[in-house]
Amino acid sequence: MVVASREHLHVLQEEDSSKRRQILAGARKVFMDLGFDGASMGEIARAAGVSKGTLYVYFADKSALFEAILEEEALFHGQVVFNFDPARDAETTLKDFGQAYNHLLCRPGGGSAIRTVMAIAERMPDVGRRYYLRVLDKTINRLSEYLKAHVASGDLEIDDCDLAASQFMELCKASLFLPLIFQAASPPSEQRMTEVVDSATRMFLAAYKAK
Repeated sequence: MVVASREHLHVLQEEDSSKRRQILAGARKVFMDLGFDGASMGEIARAAGVSKGTLYVYFADKSALFEAILEEEALFHGQVVFNFDPARDAETTLKDFGQAYNHLLCRPGGGSAIRTVMAIAERMPDVGRRYYLRVLDKTINRLSEYLKAHVASGDLEIDDCDLAASQFMELCKASLFLPLIFQAASPPSEQRMTEVVDSATRMFLAAYKAK
């Protein structure tokens, strides 16, 4: 009887997780299409293929839904592996990071979360702050720690590694990300991303490589 109860509980947990993913997928589409203000719980329920009653069992309101989507986005970013092994040379590491970072930002739907957070951050500052700290600031800190290791070894000359990390990340997405999130351009090609990252790396090392 104990085994049967455990198996039944496992099935219920899987169904619950599947239903939650179904709701979040529908909500993500609605937020992408209509933005936070334009989205409604009724519209989200229709997109997810569930009743409004079921939707409210899982999420109290659209703010809770939106925060759950941002949580997924933060987890996704955390699973992306950037190779910041201090033993790797700076040029190779910076180029590889720049490419991986742009793929993350410019993937289909990659700018939607940032676009929506930017739209609501002024009246929901806690949401914007948490997203920045868990996604953007975390990446800056990881790159900064790598740069500090190469300053210590004498390869780079940088007074403020946090600033330098932010500068490099901005250089990598220059001309790529803003046109994308403002719907002014299609996702960049692999060749274009490579050109921009190579240019960013040359500029960065010209400024910070030890003389």
